[in-house]
Amino acid sequence: MFFFRKIAFLSFALFLLAGCKSKKKPSLSGEEPVAASDFIEFFQPVTLSWQYADADLQKKENDSLLISYKIFTQFVPDSVLSKVFGKGVKPKIYALGKAQVPKAETYLFVKTVANDKKAILILAFDNKQQFITAIAALRPDNNTATLQSVSMDRKYTITKTVQIKNKDGSTSEGKDVYILNAEGKNFMLIMTDPLNDKITELINPIDTLTRNQKFTADYGSGTMNLVSIRDGRKKDRLTFFIHFEKNNGECIGELKGEAFLKSPTRAEYREAGDPCVLQFNFTATSVSLQEENCGSRRGMQCSFDGSFGRKKWVKPVPPKTEEPGSAKQVKK
Repeated sequence: MFFFRKIAFLSFALFLLAGCKSKKKPSLSGEEPVAASDFIEFFQPVTLSWQYADADLQKKENDSLLISYKIFTQFVPDSVLSKVFGKGVKPKIYALGKAQVPKAETYLFVKTVANDKKAILILAFDNKQQFITAIAALRPDNNTATLQSVSMDRKYTITKTVQIKNKDGSTSEGKDVYILNAEGKNFMLIMTDPLNDKITELINPIDTLTRNQKFTADYGSGTMNLVSIRDGRKKDRLTFFIHFEKNNGECIGELKGEAFLKSPTRAEYREAGDPCVLQFNFTATSVSLQEENCGSRRGMQCSFDGSFGRKKWVKPVPPKTEEPGSAKQVKK
């Protein structure tokens, strides 16, 4: 009797196991809606650091990785695709993999193809499986001299890299580095290393703004070291632009933003989603800077810390206008 009960128990267990194995995962290539958990589960985990090059875009993907446009746009706004391919275009969408931050966001890597256009997208979802934002991480150009790639490291930092072969046989490289700003619902550019990284002329992007407040001025020395302060949007704010080069140009830092006045002689830059905090301490002749966690805005061997002397400003004189009836105003 015991033997038959044992056989019956084993048979029932095998039946349950077979039922579990036969349960089909929802297909993402069809039209039927699926749950957000099924959508994210469809993407297989990848090992960081993860990298994808423009040459990889030419490879044909397995149809088992295909996601229909209808299901994709169930979780991701169609504007993410239209920004790349234009309105009304429905590209083929393939799931490349995912990286998950423990108890936090999940990143999905997606390949999209439509006619002669191809792109790699990185999607971010929060820990409740809600869409946060997306970035077009790789979009090849038509220049055969360039090589492009995108990578995500173990700190979940996204790096876009462009290499170009110069006519003299040398290679130049440029990089843009992004991190997720979950509060701002965007990917924030935290560092740029341009292809032509040797700046010969520094352009001050806030130079034309007004300078009516007490400490609005340019501070620094030379042409490549500048702390520019201008009026902010309100009386308790200052707009600033900082660029410096140290160690013979080996270490470069740059930051533009808005600082809040904390006292008559002290201002502070602090922005949600940005770990960088910067203190400005003013005197009648100088400004001193003190930073916290601003490593993403500069080289690793230097900092924003330092004192910068105030530059003398000569207010531009408007051109003279001729008085009506003067000799230059009389037509011959």
